[in-house]
Amino acid sequence: MALLETLRAEARAAPESGIVAVMNHGRGRDGMIPLWAGEGDLPTPAFIADAASRALAGGETFYTWQKGIPEVRQALARYYERHFNKTFAPEEFILTGSGMHAIQLALDAVAGKGDEVIYLSPAWPNFAAAAGISGAVPVPVVLDLTGIAGSWGWSCDVEKIAASITPRTRAIFVNTPSNPTGWTADRETLQAILELARARGLWIIADEIYALFHYDGGRAPSFIDIMRDDDRILFVNSFSKNWSMTGWRVGWIKTHPSLQQVFENLIQYSTSGVAQFMQRGAVAALDEGDAFVARQVAHARQARDLVCGILGQTGKVRFAVPPGAFYLFFSIDGVNDSRAAAFDIVDHANVGLAPGTAFGAGGEKFLRLCFLRRLDQLEEAAIRIADWTRRL
Repeated sequence: MALLETLRAEARAAPESGIVAVMNHGRGRDGMIPLWAGEGDLPTPAFIADAASRALAGGETFYTWQKGIPEVRQALARYYERHFNKTFAPEEFILTGSGMHAIQLALDAVAGKGDEVIYLSPAWPNFAAAAGISGAVPVPVVLDLTGIAGSWGWSCDVEKIAASITPRTRAIFVNTPSNPTGWTADRETLQAILELARARGLWIIADEIYALFHYDGGRAPSFIDIMRDDDRILFVNSFSKNWSMTGWRVGWIKTHPSLQQVFENLIQYSTSGVAQFMQRGAVAALDEGDAFVARQVAHARQARDLVCGILGQTGKVRFAVPPGAFYLFFSIDGVNDSRAAAFDIVDHANVGLAPGTAFGAGGEKFLRLCFLRRLDQLEEAAIRIADWTRRL
């Protein structure tokens, strides 16, 4: 105990992941259907893995550009031109050691001890935890869930964001499409948030990792569609979701060229850069991966509809059909403690779900299911969950 007390209070207060706790409880069970983690079940495609393997075999194992090799930054510029219809210089991109690393660096750049950062909740728990570790104070603004006649939807009340701003507020973190709710901001909501940030002199940290996983036609609306060159926006992203590269731990930040040296310095003093052979895989993903992503999105739409159909028929499961990302965030009549329910579903249905308690304010009664999986597996999982609800 004496050793523990000598650590920083912020480090000691870092919470155990509520998702990992359930995963540890259910790992290795025969017949377990694991839908708790935010990843699909396909391995990284060969065209990406082969590019990295060739570079590794070719000796690309030395220190390299801390901000990313020129080829990967050029590929990112091409990716944005194709998908966002905007031209950016390669100098506007910094490669990071995962999307989580990108978020941590963005926080390091704009907020410190005693500062406040607003985020929309329920939310992926790592942002709030990372802010707390840095000494900043994460301030949740809960999304609204409204609906009539069985048609539910999440929405963001920008006035609630405005009411949460104090003299210590430094940034607003916006994840859209959202993990875990699937909420996807429309252009008008993004415009209102941006105008609020401009008026109050705040940074926006925009997590658009699921931008291509959008089911209402084309990619999701983005701050890129409405921003000016001088807006205070840091875009954080990752290769994990689009290209089945969760284990690679490679991400990026898009920022104004004038901030390049600052972020290169932050890379130097955290990871000193991403392995060059892995960056070759990232180039292949960006330049050759559009068809793979399109297939993934089409599959996710089909999987979403399958799961929603089965669970919706129970009459006990409540949810908003997600317009983006690849999660179903649902509640079950009679379940008030989603953490206890997640453990019980592991024990009695052999399905792994993430408890809504892990996602903070507004998520307490919900469970998250990742549906970027095989359809036969999802069908079986949904049937098991439906059967479990009948025990209540």
